[in-house]
Amino acid sequence: MKKSSVISTVSIIIIAVLGAIFTHLGMQWYEGLTKPTQWIPSFVIPILWTVIYLSFIVALWLWQNKKPLTRETIVLLAINGFLNVLWCLVFFTLKSLFLGNVIIVINVLFAIKLLFEICKDRPLYGLWLSIYPTWLCVAATLNLAVWILN
Repeated sequence: MKKSSVISTVSIIIIAVLGAIFTHLGMQWYEGLTKPTQWIPSFVIPILWTVIYLSFIVALWLWQNKKPLTRETIVLLAINGFLNVLWCLVFFTLKSLFLGNVIIVINVLFAIKLLFEICKDRPLYGLWLSIYPTWLCVAATLNLAVWILN
């Protein structure tokens, strides 16, 4: 077992747990917001995030088993993790719809940059992990709709 794989896994778990904590803290407030009629059922969102986090854990384990991640990939992974947690904090805990929109758009841009970086080195993993920026684009659209409606 490589140390880098363990660090990657622990980092992803910490990001997921922090995001879940901040989300939970604002869930009662969130449930009271007006949402679009075409809304994703609440139970789908944590399932999607679980799939995304597990996909990154597996992909990074496989990748690092063959060769080390590039410095740029590590930086982009860290930025994306930070932005995910920051969005949960700002949107749910601090209840800032506008700033939440700003952060999620920035997150989408960094997620796309991360995807291109992954595709340069591991195209198959890039295809596999494209679920992440795709979901962020959907989430950003929903975020914007919530901001407009409230």
